[in-house]
Amino acid sequence: MSTQIFSLQGKTAVVTGGGSGIGKAVALLFGQQGAFVHVLDLNEDNAAATAKEIGEAGGKAAAHVVNVSQQQDVVAVFEKIATPHILVNSAGVSHIGKLDTTPEADFDRIYQVNVKGVYNCLYAAVPLMKKNGGGAILNMSSIAAVVGIPDRFAYSMSKGAVYAMTLSLAKDYIKDGIRCNSISPARVHTPFVDGFLAKNYPGQEAEMFEKLSATQPIGRMAKPEEIANLILYLCSDEASFITGCDYPIDGGFIKLNN
Repeated sequence: MSTQIFSLQGKTAVVTGGGSGIGKAVALLFGQQGAFVHVLDLNEDNAAATAKEIGEAGGKAAAHVVNVSQQQDVVAVFEKIATPHILVNSAGVSHIGKLDTTPEADFDRIYQVNVKGVYNCLYAAVPLMKKNGGGAILNMSSIAAVVGIPDRFAYSMSKGAVYAMTLSLAKDYIKDGIRCNSISPARVHTPFVDGFLAKNYPGQEAEMFEKLSATQPIGRMAKPEEIANLILYLCSDEASFITGCDYPIDGGFIKLNN
């Protein structure tokens, strides 16, 4: 079922936010490559649908409903999984607003999911990885962690924290055989984008989609599958010499927007 290169045969992978968007693309690809995929998502139907799709394609998967901001719930799920070889922290939420247009409740919500949620999953997974001889962790950062993006105050804060956690964890657990990297996507065409445009620009969806696409020098948004391909590499044995790195996957956004 899996190809020889980037094979995940015999690996147990955990993908948060695996019910939709980038997380779903990662879960499907990991299943194709031979991993037993544990799909974690707040939405029960989405998690089950992803796991079912992996099974129908000949892979193995299980669905778990979990709120990543709740540490006890996260730890309980990981204790059931027991032997995670790979963790992909893809669960996250977005927010639009400057400092003075970001209410405390919105700031707290972004922190709880995007920062504490990543921390909780790391907190649950790392001891198990240490016990089992190591593992590979991939955190979802963003170009917003390193470039000033308009109206993304809270979101940028959260992704900067993810980037910093990645470096800290990679340093602290390198001798335990745990690799930790992050990626920083630019805009990716997911259902979230379509919902955002429909809500905020009714009747102008096509026009705004083209405008957002053009902010990437390459002229379009990424596909979730393109993001998943990079994540597969970084979590595979072929990337065994890579840790403590962040990889922009941004259509030239960071370096070519001048």
